Amino acid sequence: MKLQRTTWILMLLAMGLGGLVYFYEFQIAPRQEEAKANEEKVFSFDKQQIKSFTIKTKDKTLKFEQLNQKPGDNSRLSPWQMKAPIDTPASDASVSYLLDVLVDGKKERTFTVAQNQLKQYGLDKPQVTIEVTLKNQQTHHLILGNPDFNHSFLYAEADPQAKTSGQLEVLIVSTDFENAVKRPLSEWKAKSDSKKDNSHKSSK
Repeated sequence: MKLQRTTWILMLLAMGLGGLVYFYEFQIAPRQEEAKANEEKVFSFDKQQIKSFTIKTKDKTLKFEQLNQKPGDNSRLSPWQMKAPIDTPASDASVSYLLDVLVDGKKERTFTVAQNQLKQYGLDKPQVTIEVTLKNQQTHHLILGNPDFNHSFLYAEADPQAKTSGQLEVLIVSTDFENAVKRPLSEWKAKSDSKKDNSHKSSK
């Protein structure tokens, strides 16, 4: 009888331990991993929340707005419209690549510097400034500075206007951010197939 009681106690303990392990692996651990992944992201908004964005470089400013398009409506060349420097349909591929980088891009590392140290990271006169406006009218800014010593990453600032102390947070981010914005104007325009269609008709 004593052996049976001990066996039952051990079984209950094993079941309890198994329940704790299951709860941790399938409930707590995934949430911790998700929270960690979100902390590593530069921004926390989703792609569907973006209404418009502006890219400012040293020589030009580009503005883009999302069009109000009904589901299944394929009459437009692109769901995005370039508003400046010209008003024309935007390349969906180029815009999507940039938005994917903004939404999914992560901080490789962060450190704090004083305001007067921004110059050595190229953040006093940045090569690119990206302003994103969400559908709820919130705005976010990403400033891209110089590359690091081996040109593998970039120094950056995210929403610097929100900093109130003398110390500023500098991010180290992937060069994907630079690749997504530093492209010729022609690559931001939607490609029309009208010339191809006309040549095809004329050959008949």
